Amino acid sequence: MLRKLKKYNDEPKVEETKKSWGSAEPKKSPSPDPTAPAQKTIIGEDISIKGSINGKGNLVIQGSIEGNIDLDRHHLTIGPNGNVKAEVNAENVTISGRLTGNINAQGKVEITKTALFTGEIKAKRISVEDGAFLKAVIELERGSRLQDAPKPSISIAKGLIPEKEKPK
Repeated sequence: MLRKLKKYNDEPKVEETKKSWGSAEPKKSPSPDPTAPAQKTIIGEDISIKGSINGKGNLVIQGSIEGNIDLDRHHLTIGPNGNVKAEVNAENVTISGRLTGNINAQGKVEITKTALFTGEIKAKRISVEDGAFLKAVIELERGSRLQDAPKPSISIAKGLIPEKEKPK
C-alpha cells in the first residue's frame, strides 16, 4: 500500500524559528578575526603540479610540485610525502618531505627530522632537527632588534672649562 508523503519546506516558518531558536533574524557571520590563524590549502598526495603557485594563504603540500612558489607573508609546509623542486618565497617554511631548490623566507625555516633538503636558504631564523638531511648554503639575516642596533657614541669636547663652570 502506498502512502502519500507530506512535503516539507526547507525553511522554517517565522513562528517556528522564534519558538525553537528565540529569534527570527538570520545570524550574521562573525567578522574575520585578524589574530585568528589563516586558512590553509592542502595539495594532496595524488596531485602533481608543474608551474607557478601564487597565494595569499598558508599552503600544505603532500603531493609533487615543480616550479615557483610565492606565498608572501604566509606559511608553506611540505608534508612528509611532499616532493618539491621549486624556488620558494614565503614568510615561514616547514619542511618534512623533500625539497630541492632555493628558499627566501622573511621569518623562519624549520627542517624536521624526516626532511631531505638540497639548495640555498636565506632567512632570519632556521631550525634543523636531529636526523634531517641537509645539503645547503645558508644565509641568516639580522633582525632589526634594539639590541642589534649600534649604540650611539658619546663625544666629549676637550678644552678649557668656562669660568662659570669651574669648581670652587
